[in-house]
Amino acid sequence: MKFMSRLAPLSLLALRGAIGLVFLYHGYPKLVHPTEGMRTFFMSHGFPSYFVEVSGILEFFGALLLIVGLFTRPAALLLTIEMIVAIVKVHSGHGIYAVREYELPLALAAASFVLATIGAGVASTDHLVFGEGGKTRRG
Repeated sequence: MKFMSRLAPLSLLALRGAIGLVFLYHGYPKLVHPTEGMRTFFMSHGFPSYFVEVSGILEFFGALLLIVGLFTRPAALLLTIEMIVAIVKVHSGHGIYAVREYELPLALAAASFVLATIGAGVASTDHLVFGEGGKTRRG
């Protein structure tokens, strides 16, 4: 299966696109159309009501950064932290064995953590701008 390692850039691109799409889907309504129900939901879990917008900004713009592969590591790290907070504060009310309650945030946290640690790969704006080691390229 050594030939599969040549597909690593494509796999990172697919991962960025897939979780970026999910974060866009969940972040857009919080950012553009926050409702009183969303605010009430956030407040019922101990967050200030303005965290709807904070979450929307983080998810929407973090998703855009992941999709284009720009500042991927910091964006993915922030999204990882957000998903861990969501699991702990919102989705784990029925205990650790109720996986169905937190399976999506868990998958998003794990995928975001992979991108935060590995980076965006060669098929990314990060690679074009900063190069392989993260240092700015010199023309």
